[in-house]
Amino acid sequence: MSVLAAPAAVAPEPVLYRSLMARATGDGNDHVLACMITSWQAGEGALPDWLGLSPAAFRCLMEHHFGGAHGEVLVPMGRTLPEDRRDEIDELVRLMLIDRSGESPSEVWMAHIIAAGCLAPDHLWHDLGLRSRKDLTVLMRRNFPPLAARNCKDMKWKRFIYRELCEAEGIYTCRAPSCEICTDYHVCFGP
Repeated sequence: MSVLAAPAAVAPEPVLYRSLMARATGDGNDHVLACMITSWQAGEGALPDWLGLSPAAFRCLMEHHFGGAHGEVLVPMGRTLPEDRRDEIDELVRLMLIDRSGESPSEVWMAHIIAAGCLAPDHLWHDLGLRSRKDLTVLMRRNFPPLAARNCKDMKWKRFIYRELCEAEGIYTCRAPSCEICTDYHVCFGP
């Protein structure tokens, strides 16, 4: 007689996430934005208030993605973007917008949100408040396909974006002649 293990319990979706997805308008970014908003409101991830957008841009995002459910989102928590890194944010946004897909106005908001997440110290998917690196990969492929296609060796996204930014500026800081022989290969690539 064989004994089957009980399936692992799946954590229930947070109430805010369920509420946002019930109002989702069908844009391909609805799920990832609902995850980001839910995480931000729970004090998780590292995104600043309004996901790094202006309050007006955040309201537009909410209208576009969730039919104006911005009344369900709580007040900001006092997390702001560092003013001394504004140039860096602008350069990151420019880098992503060059390769946007042109399918949704959400891509512009997403570029600003990702740039804000890049300023935090952890993995980008975690800093954005996403559930997994896979969610970030899907987001990048949907919104910035040429940029995502250049990450053909599965480099960690934050490192990859900054490498792209440095190369666009003509700055090459890595000393290894190729990634494959670099002693930090495991730091940059893979899960």
